[in-house]
Amino acid sequence: MNAQSVEKADLFEGKDLEKLYEQILRCIGENVQREGLIKTPSRAADAMKFMTQGYRQNIKDILNNAIFDSDADDIVIVRDIEFYSLCEHHILPMVGKCHVAYIPNGKIIGLSKIPRIVDMFARRLQVQERLTNQIASALNEALDPLGVAVVMEAQHMCMMIRGVQKQNSKAITSAVLGVFRDDPSTKAEWMSLLQIS
Repeated sequence: MNAQSVEKADLFEGKDLEKLYEQILRCIGENVQREGLIKTPSRAADAMKFMTQGYRQNIKDILNNAIFDSDADDIVIVRDIEFYSLCEHHILPMVGKCHVAYIPNGKIIGLSKIPRIVDMFARRLQVQERLTNQIASALNEALDPLGVAVVMEAQHMCMMIRGVQKQNSKAITSAVLGVFRDDPSTKAEWMSLLQIS
């Protein structure tokens, strides 16, 4: 873990989340001794720890040396990676799919590591735009590929259950690096292979 991760982990464990959730319940007018709520602060604290576990993870541990030499030079795609994150503005869920592509430059990554990278960044308070760029940047730094492309499509509870209350809207964000940005034909091939519906 880097120093920043350790500091965040210490802060996270040092706070009494259960008491904070109990206080929230009181503030909204609930009786925390009511049968259905007695264990809610503990369950909510455990859920928050799980949903923000990305703060206590780092890319080195996620990759775990699963980068291999290869002469492959065609587009590698892992699509339809489901992800769950929390909007940092309202601490409400965003749920969607992530599609990742890269073109190897002498190195490939174990395919299961790509969803793990997505989860590491998603399990933090996020905005979708930053999340998309973090995934692309992490793969770019780890592999030094010819190009990386990430597209994320998600529904945001902050738009669905409050505010504008739009039930069928999706946000789509992309981050493209290397040849995916510089070569229109490569980008077109990636989008064709992806076929986002």
